[in-house]
This record gives sequence, structure tokens and C-alpha cells, in this order.
Amino acid sequence: MRILFLGDVMGRAGRRAIIERLSGLRQRLGADFVIVNGENASGGRGITAGHAQLLLQAGADCLTLGDHAFDQKDLLTFVEREPRIIRPLNLAKEAPGRGAGVFSDARGRKLLVTQALGQVFMSRPYDDPFSALDGVLRAHPRGGMVQAAIVDFHAEATSEKMGAGHFCDGRASLVVGTHTHVPTADAQILPRGTGYLSDAGMCGDYNSIIGMEKTEPLRRFVTGMARDRFTPAEGEASLCGVMIETDDRSGECRKIMPVRDGGRLEQTHAKAIE
Repeated sequence: MRILFLGDVMGRAGRRAIIERLSGLRQRLGADFVIVNGENASGGRGITAGHAQLLLQAGADCLTLGDHAFDQKDLLTFVEREPRIIRPLNLAKEAPGRGAGVFSDARGRKLLVTQALGQVFMSRPYDDPFSALDGVLRAHPRGGMVQAAIVDFHAEATSEKMGAGHFCDGRASLVVGTHTHVPTADAQILPRGTGYLSDAGMCGDYNSIIGMEKTEPLRRFVTGMARDRFTPAEGEASLCGVMIETDDRSGECRKIMPVRDGGRLEQTHAKAIE
């Protein structure tokens, strides 16, 4: 199975790029299933129900969220009605929606999609992500209950993301980091067949400071004082993420390839890592 994962959609620029280019990108890469992290799609903080519908209509088969999951209040009720949206596993037990879901591609092959929030340097002490992931992966064995298992690990620290990768090695098909909005260069297949990338990057304008128009973040760095709100940059976006190819019998990752399409970044449709 060929699975495309795209990182955090950032504001209007990211939404526009998904709407205009995801279908063509999916076709060029031959993706059987597409997962998009939509956590910053609406003004850079959360995602509205309407914007979630637009991303799904544009060709995303599933959306993951993050620490801003419910910044847009209409998602609190919409997420209960839309099973294609996955919120973090280790939020409070009262949180609406689902932290994991099993989906099918066009050929009926099953894949698990789940997400957990890291704890290191995050804004609040979320529940233990490792025990949460352990339970879900035990219940959905790769190559048994599902043909593939995808983990979106939404965290600040690369060390914690790497820890999650090795913790899930042999049980997930892919562990991919999100949240920091900068694509990393460490795409690899771990020893027991799990694809890994520390951060997928964002789908947004990279002539920015992690997707935000530069003036206000620079002012705060230089003076230590805030004057205005952060606003998402609106130039041409790069779609950033990772593509994997899995073995249907074992669920192992056989190939992994970073994806950077459009915008300012160097384009990458290179030969997949084997």
C-alpha cells in the first residue's frame, strides 16, 4: 500500500495548496491513502468544521489534529459526527471524538491511523503518550488486524519523537512527527520495519516564521514585547510530508520518501529510500 502523509496545514495558504494541488500530487505519487494533519488550518490555530470538510473534499482520506485540536469550538460537535477526523489519544477522557480509527483504501485494505501528543516542552502535561499508543497498537496488530498502522506523534522534542519511533518499531508501519513545522532530513526505516521521520514539516508558506507572517514574531524575539496577533503568511505554500510503501502481508515499511511540493523549498520526488 502506498500511503501519503502531509504535515500541518497552515492557514489559508496551506488550505489553498491542498485544495488546488492534492489531487494531482496524489495521482503523481500513486497514493492509495492520504492522511493530512489539519491542526493549524484555520487562522493558524485549530480547524473549523467547514475547513475540515474542504480538506476532505480535496482528497484527504483522514485528518489528524494536535494540541490545538479544539481551538475552533464548532469542531467539538463536528468531530463526533465525522469519523475521518482523528484527535490525540492522550487528551482528557472526556474529549470528544476518537484518538484512533481503522480505514479502508479503494481495494479494501485496512489501515490504522492514530495520534498522540508528546509531553516534553509542551504547553500542558498531557497523559502518557507511550502507554496510550501501546494499547492501540496491541489491539490492531500490523499485518493481522490491519495491513498498515500509521502514528502521528505531535510533539516539540525530536528526542521524544525518536523515542516514539523506536517504541513503535515493529508494530507501526510509520511513525511521523508533526507540530514543529520544519521538515527534517532523517527519513529512514527502523530495524524492525517501521518508517520514521522526525517531522513532516508544514503545508504552508515558508517565507515566514514557522508559517506566521514575520513582523510580529521578529518583534517579540528582538524586544521581548508583543504588539499584534500572529497571522499566517499567505504566499505560495509548499506541501510537505512523507510517502511510504508497505508490505500488505506484514505491514512493514518497504520504502520511504520525503515529499516537498511547490513553494520555496527544494522539490523532492527522489527515488524512495529502500
